[in-house]
Amino acid sequence: MWRGAASGATREVLDPADAKTLQVVAEGGAEDADAAVQAAHTAFAGGRGDWPLTPVAERAALLRRVAGLLQRDREEIALIESRDTGKTLEEGRVDVDDVTNAFRYFADLVMNESGGRVVDAGSPDVHSVVVHEPVGVCALITPWNYPLLQASWKIAPALAAGNTFVVKPSEVTPLSTVHLVKLLVEAGLPAGVANVVTGPGVPVGARLAEHPQVDLFSFTGGLASGTAAASSAVAGAKKIALELGGKNPNVVFADACATEEGFDTAVDQALNAAFIHSGQVCSAGARLIIEESVRDRFVAELARRAERIKLGRGTAEGVECGPLVSQQQLDKVEAYVASALAEGAQLRCGGQRPGPSDERPASGYFYAPTVLDGCHRGMKVVREETFGPILTVETFRDEEEAVTLANDTEYGLAGAVWSADTARARRVAARLRHGTVWINDYHPYLPQAEWGGFGKSGIGRELGPAGLDEYRESKHIYENLRPAPVRWFTG
Repeated sequence: MWRGAASGATREVLDPADAKTLQVVAEGGAEDADAAVQAAHTAFAGGRGDWPLTPVAERAALLRRVAGLLQRDREEIALIESRDTGKTLEEGRVDVDDVTNAFRYFADLVMNESGGRVVDAGSPDVHSVVVHEPVGVCALITPWNYPLLQASWKIAPALAAGNTFVVKPSEVTPLSTVHLVKLLVEAGLPAGVANVVTGPGVPVGARLAEHPQVDLFSFTGGLASGTAAASSAVAGAKKIALELGGKNPNVVFADACATEEGFDTAVDQALNAAFIHSGQVCSAGARLIIEESVRDRFVAELARRAERIKLGRGTAEGVECGPLVSQQQLDKVEAYVASALAEGAQLRCGGQRPGPSDERPASGYFYAPTVLDGCHRGMKVVREETFGPILTVETFRDEEEAVTLANDTEYGLAGAVWSADTARARRVAARLRHGTVWINDYHPYLPQAEWGGFGKSGIGRELGPAGLDEYRESKHIYENLRPAPVRWFTG
């Protein structure tokens, strides 16, 4: 059942390419959050509701139906995502395909689970087995940069496991999440299992975090708001899952650039790492850490190509980078660049709002891809998550210094190592304190691999294999044995 906010409040959702209204949605509040949680709680019914008691095969079949509906609506959803977030239409299509794969993966995963893990109790008269059951009501908070993808990473496994949920998308980019929930209903999900509340973090997200009928709280977003919400969730003894951002190093050794093909690939991937979706990516390679001997040539070519990136409305033909998501984000990026220059960084390209064009309305939130050379760890722009098209350049002289620089961050989400020396690449990757490390690649992810982080980039299990895992960090190392240019940006 779709309904307006209890208060009657609404919010205009803006197109960041021209700051014009795309749609008007309900502006929910704490009362709406309470109603959604109650619906999810009733549908779960202590594990006795229709969905948690649905056989696994039927749950999996529904997820596959959702995947089919996503592909049916691929162009429509990609357009929604492009216009709502500012990303290019092609990036929107990739997002829909990734979301489709996530639903199919969790459908297969839950179907292939065993009936439980038998534990040897040391007696033939005792049967001991560890089984999995749904947690209950899940509160899912998603960010504005990848609203559909991040929603799928939470919703698909929650449903596969038999849970009910309330999802709160960012108030800035809620449209694709609303469409996804409509597809869940169309696929046959029972009433009350899926609930969406559009509205701001305070009061909606805050209320979900503290609500006594919420059993699991999952949050992806900024560090400050995430830790505040998690504190409320922990106070209620809820299970929590957090992904709180990153400041990610892209470490390039000179030997990766020893051939023209290697040099071209490393430069191309550095562009992709920093400027996909205008840098509004938690795993963006915003810190280029490059060996001193190749720094001058590498940065010169990087800046030359970055200047040629075509900025404009994400739906326009030939556009390679769209606008930032909001005026607030644009102001934030401008402030970071100003502070970097004041602290001694050298501007190699960008550093300003571009002029208007046919594809780039003057009222849009556009900012040119920016390369800042001569940076060091004392700079605010190097230490904090900028979430924009800003690439900082640091240099190193040897392997030890490269590792030290890459690990010198309070975040630990992702990073990359580029080297033609396989032994060294793997050695350095093993020493990086980041949840995902790519070797000779940047940005691919696999739904089969865990995604998480060290430090303040994220977060619980006791006894058995899971108990051991609780005392170990989980890292995914992805190694590309045949690296090649991606050419997302033509250069």
